[in-house]
Amino acid sequence: MSGLDPLAWETLESSTAYSCPGFDVVNERVRLPDGTETEFDSVTEPAAVVVLGFTPDGRVVVIEEWRQAVGRVNCGLPAGTVEPDEDIEQAARREFEEETGYVAEEMDHLTTVEPLNGLADSVHHHFVAHGCRSTGSQELDDNESIRVDTAEYDDLLRALADDDLRDGRSALCLLYYTRFGAESGVP
Repeated sequence: MSGLDPLAWETLESSTAYSCPGFDVVNERVRLPDGTETEFDSVTEPAAVVVLGFTPDGRVVVIEEWRQAVGRVNCGLPAGTVEPDEDIEQAARREFEEETGYVAEEMDHLTTVEPLNGLADSVHHHFVAHGCRSTGSQELDDNESIRVDTAEYDDLLRALADDDLRDGRSALCLLYYTRFGAESGVP
């Protein structure tokens, strides 16, 4: 049995069942702790960054983007993929500027989470940015259509409480900052 923990599964075989831009679906044959052999499918994808960006007057930079999987426009915080061999703060700054046309004077790491570790190896690095100013120039990917706006922080929290802000990455970042931002030394 692999691993030191008695709950660990042993991977017997692994192959990519499906690959597309952005993620792969991996099929594994595994042995469970009780000796049972079975198959397990999961999604593997690059790490991502999420940015809670404040303008000098305290507003939050938000984006609206069509989300085909749920069939609606999603309001949330800018987020994107970390490129191979890219530092996570560098990725946060790059994605924030590309998606919003804003640059940040200050970028601080808030937390790192595995948002769906029962189904995927996703890792999301959450940041808070201050002194965000518009350059007026987005650099969107071919499959992105994003509208940029700013919102009051308290309005975003109310939207979250009213089920109007449903993006999980954004919700976690807002709630984490509300609860732990100041305590962790992040302004």
